Amino acid sequence: MSEQTLEKGTLYLVATPIGNLEDITLRAIRTLRDADLIAAEDTRRTAALLNHLDIKTPLTSYFQHNEKSKGEFLIEKLRAGETIALVSDAGTPAISDPGEDLVRLCAEAGIPVVPVPGATAAISALICSGLPTGRFSFEGFLSMSKKSRKEHLANIKNHPYTMIFYEAPHKLTRTLQDLYDVLGDRRIVLCRELTKRYEEFLRFTLSEAIAYYKVREPKGEYVLILDGATEIEPEENELNNLTISEHIKHYTDIGLEPKEAQKAVAADRGITKREVYAAMLAEKND
Repeated sequence: MSEQTLEKGTLYLVATPIGNLEDITLRAIRTLRDADLIAAEDTRRTAALLNHLDIKTPLTSYFQHNEKSKGEFLIEKLRAGETIALVSDAGTPAISDPGEDLVRLCAEAGIPVVPVPGATAAISALICSGLPTGRFSFEGFLSMSKKSRKEHLANIKNHPYTMIFYEAPHKLTRTLQDLYDVLGDRRIVLCRELTKRYEEFLRFTLSEAIAYYKVREPKGEYVLILDGATEIEPEENELNNLTISEHIKHYTDIGLEPKEAQKAVAADRGITKREVYAAMLAEKND
């Protein structure tokens, strides 16, 4: 490992593990150990990592609700020649966290910013998804506002490339429904608990994912990898080419109750539940 010393008056963006504590680089360990101060989104969470690594560097909090006052405090320390390591709760800082604002302040003040790369949930999920990786966009967390969410999704509806979203378990089912309502049915991979014991990659269409979580409670943090607009039609046509009975079985196999499965089939085919039931009976009598 290089013994290069840290540059004074510099902000280091240090990626930390997203689950497995072994996923930290030698450079990240050295930077955390040699910095004058570590700014952390959650000091309790970061303290656990530092204890694991036997690092004694002082900690200070830097999170969404103190970013203005604490940002000014950190800028002054950097101007005074201190080295600061910025970390998020997990993964790479400045992606969907307040670190973005501190980097902006440093750029405006002419303070050097240095990346110390490592784990990133978005890229880890993308490369395991099986969806196209040549072009992709990171969409982050959708807004809590229903109107803003719908506007966001409407703006990306026709994008042909893979899209990446972050979502918390308690908001997952609403997000899946919004994606389906605005973007239509398309392939999605739900990546949960990345690098942890219960890591899982669930490959569905949006309608299948909605059905799956009607009978299961979402658990853990999710990264959603969503197919681009050009890939929708083949998936829709493939389901509708099944017999009604096969189509229903497709949904019951992923955990939907029979009545819910019939409703999903009706939505796929643009017919009524009564027509689905009648066709199912007719197939049985053939």
